[in-house]
Amino acid sequence: MSLILICQIILLSYQWNILPKVEEKKLVDFATQLNISPVLAQVLLQRGVDTFEKAKSYFRPSLEMLHDPFLMKGMDDAVNRISQALGEGEKVLIYGDYDVDGTTSVALVYGFLQQFHGQCFYYIPDRYKEGYGVSQLGIDYAEEEGVTLIISLDCGIKAVDMVAYAKQKSIDFIICDHHLPSEQLPDAFAILDPKQLDCKYPYKELCGVGVGFKFMQALCIQQDIPLESLYKFLDLVAIGTSADIVPITDENRILVHYGLQQINQSPSLGVEALMKIVGFIDRRLSVSNLVFGIAPKINAAGRIGHGGEAVALLLEKTKEGAEEKAFLINKSNENRRILDASITQEALAEISLSYPDRKSTVLYNSSWHKGVIGIVASRCIELYYRPTVILTKSGDVAAGSVRSVKGYNVYEAIEQCGDLLEQFGGHAYAAGLTIAFDKIDEFRKRFEKIISDTITDELLQPSIQIDAELSLESITSSFYNILYQMDPFGPENMTPIFISRAVKTKDVKLLKDVHLKIKVTQDGKTYIDVIGFGLGEYYDEILKAKHIDICYTIEENVFRGKTSIQLMLKDVRI
Repeated sequence: MSLILICQIILLSYQWNILPKVEEKKLVDFATQLNISPVLAQVLLQRGVDTFEKAKSYFRPSLEMLHDPFLMKGMDDAVNRISQALGEGEKVLIYGDYDVDGTTSVALVYGFLQQFHGQCFYYIPDRYKEGYGVSQLGIDYAEEEGVTLIISLDCGIKAVDMVAYAKQKSIDFIICDHHLPSEQLPDAFAILDPKQLDCKYPYKELCGVGVGFKFMQALCIQQDIPLESLYKFLDLVAIGTSADIVPITDENRILVHYGLQQINQSPSLGVEALMKIVGFIDRRLSVSNLVFGIAPKINAAGRIGHGGEAVALLLEKTKEGAEEKAFLINKSNENRRILDASITQEALAEISLSYPDRKSTVLYNSSWHKGVIGIVASRCIELYYRPTVILTKSGDVAAGSVRSVKGYNVYEAIEQCGDLLEQFGGHAYAAGLTIAFDKIDEFRKRFEKIISDTITDELLQPSIQIDAELSLESITSSFYNILYQMDPFGPENMTPIFISRAVKTKDVKLLKDVHLKIKVTQDGKTYIDVIGFGLGEYYDEILKAKHIDICYTIEENVFRGKTSIQLMLKDVRI
């Protein structure tokens, strides 16, 4: 079964959930106040943007709106310690995870500090030899190099034993993390994690690269370093934040806004090389371009090769070097895609034969490649829409990637199985774990029981949240220009999805046997181009239908130098 067919099958069962319309007078008054379409006013009001001042901040984010970094617990200690290290010429190791958030974090902090401190090193653990988080090999490397301070990024909040091990070797730790802490914290010199219970930092949704940025921002303030020397790394913040699927709200939205601005105007050589490979030159990039275009390339280095290759690319200072490194990383990504497709087919076959009616999926296969099991878990959810754990052999234990469905906190379910696990950590929708081989069956049974007892039937049905109904005649250049200013979009500020009913079609085409391209109208005069990737199954039905209902997003299409508005089809009802 092809992955495209999988996506088509799941689309047939989407629920269309249209958000309730805002009270008419409030809607009209707000639209008049902002001088925008009532439909766009409704989208803003549904997202909590309900005053002129909030709208001003929303449409015009500013770096001046960033929170004071010293509000974060541990920041004073962290800045004083790094300042001491810089002043005394200590060797500092920047240590980060091997995913996009981790590698962009390391590239940012190392790249920034390297500007005025030549005694910096960076270290990315090997996914297969060391696994996730702070490793003994990494600390031993630091000791060999004479390092006296380690800054961990996107990891470390649960590294109690490893931080103690480093302390025995007279190596201090500054932990910069965003994962949920356990009751016992590492005995680090300083911990920066806004999710600490007693941390009063006003925004809790920063990812690893965001916490690293705040750390360097605080250092700039204390040392009177021009913030512009830090802002040139905002492209890395935008990529890491987008890839980690954290809310694009508040501070994240500001950082991503300016990071995208930099990527679109003057990307670093490494980022530009990736843009060329993906085919993103001469177009305006969005969060979704970063998530689905740039991030997988960076991730592939840690999945198939070594995460250090991604850091080296992001720090590269020559165009030739950047293009060469990007080419090699792209090769890793191509290999990753081949593995992803074959393992996904094996996993789906096993589910259909053995576990078709369960409310959770837990699969183990010792031959599956550890670097792609997270992707495979996500692929399985596209067809069997339920919390999923994919496990494979990793040394003397099984390592697993966990993914969830919208609205269900799978981390809490994993936590209830904690006594069966060697290690676990993560977020509400994505987590990782290790488990002894002889406990996998017991884990599968308990996990299924927990999910069955706590998940609702509604959460097991995929849905599309539609913001508003829209007439096709309303989709003008001025409408799109205002919609465009609502970018960047992402979790908790998703690209608005609209519905148009009883539209007529013409020029219905099937592209490469799987994609749909049509023109639609409601007034019989003005036609708009529509593209539906993977929706070719609707071709015959649309040809026969007099009218269809469509839900879609609105995007800009650039083709052969010409720019036009097109609709990106999400689903169709005949």
